[in-house]
Amino acid sequence: MSEIAKTPQPPYYAVIFASQRTERDRDYRKMADKMVELASEQNGFLGIESAHDHKLGITVSYWESLDAIKNWKENAAHKVAQERGKKEWYKTFALRVCKVERDTFFEI
Repeated sequence: MSEIAKTPQPPYYAVIFASQRTERDRDYRKMADKMVELASEQNGFLGIESAHDHKLGITVSYWESLDAIKNWKENAAHKVAQERGKKEWYKTFALRVCKVERDTFFEI
């Protein structure tokens, strides 16, 4: 996840997940990698970008529609990860869903 996602022409949707982690790891990285792999197989998934330091993590996933986001939210394996996140991995988090109406890319 070290590249900028190649998204289509707008409109599309972005789900922004910002989090502060607890000190407990308990397979967090393994689960996070599994969720990216699983999300990328979902209908309507367009891409993902993620950045983390020791204090804050931000992951932005891109989706074709609100229905695609809803289906991902309801995915059984994703629900397990959500519950573990609340119980083990996150001190706090924020989830925002946005409609992307315009985008600009620059590349050398």
